[in-house]
Amino acid sequence: MLVSYSSSSEEETEHLRLGGNVTKRKQSWHKDDNSLRKKHKSEEHTLNAREEDDSKSRLPVPGSVLDMFTEENEDPLTDDSMQHGGRIRSFKHERGNWATYVYFPYIPEEGFLELLDEMTEVAASHSFSLTHTDEFHLSLSKTVVLRHHWIQPFIQSLRTGLTHSRRFICLAEKLKVYSNDERTRMFLAMEVSTGQAQLLELVKAVDSTMEEFNLDTFYKNPSFHISLAWCVGDCTEHIRKKCLQELQGLVDSHEDGPFLLRLDCQELRCKAGNKTFSIPLH
Repeated sequence: MLVSYSSSSEEETEHLRLGGNVTKRKQSWHKDDNSLRKKHKSEEHTLNAREEDDSKSRLPVPGSVLDMFTEENEDPLTDDSMQHGGRIRSFKHERGNWATYVYFPYIPEEGFLELLDEMTEVAASHSFSLTHTDEFHLSLSKTVVLRHHWIQPFIQSLRTGLTHSRRFICLAEKLKVYSNDERTRMFLAMEVSTGQAQLLELVKAVDSTMEEFNLDTFYKNPSFHISLAWCVGDCTEHIRKKCLQELQGLVDSHEDGPFLLRLDCQELRCKAGNKTFSIPLH
């Protein structure tokens, strides 16, 4: 029986033929792969171009809408009393709750700060450590809590209620001590002696807005005053007995006669968190 064996030259030829087919297939795969990559890049470029066109044609978001979502950054949670001179919050601070009150600002007159420094020194001699008020003002409301989305309608309600209110002058000359509702702080203040009737009319308008939002109204038979200084704790009786009369003597014997604090009530303000709104009177 005869068996036919291929020669070495035939095997080499067959090997080259098969190798050529593999090479062609690899080249075909690379070509297909490159085509797919080019197609993917083309589609990605088209998608990016569409997104850019959409962003250009998209209208900007109104500032009033953006403000609705900035409350967390604008009013950070800080309940460390040591950061506030030992003062304690009247209510628990929660994200989205804005401490709000209505007031008249008082711009210190000539000689006022010098007089206040003298009173602080006298109080210190009786072991009372007074701290000057950050912003001198006359309150027309209690401090209440507003939700962030209530602020704008609350201010608009105030403006509407005060449309016909007219500006006037308040005078104060008598010292008086007060404490907050929680009796955690004492305030040295000057009580208003002229302008109470006009202030009561304004309180009615402010109370109307408070009732609209189910918030606490102002005190009945209020004692209007401009706070000058404060100290931690309830020491109102101690100051009344030990040094209030001496402090009043400084006011009465001022350089040019008794010091008369003059408050020009021409612009009401409302502070909500770190935002302050002005409401001019006519």
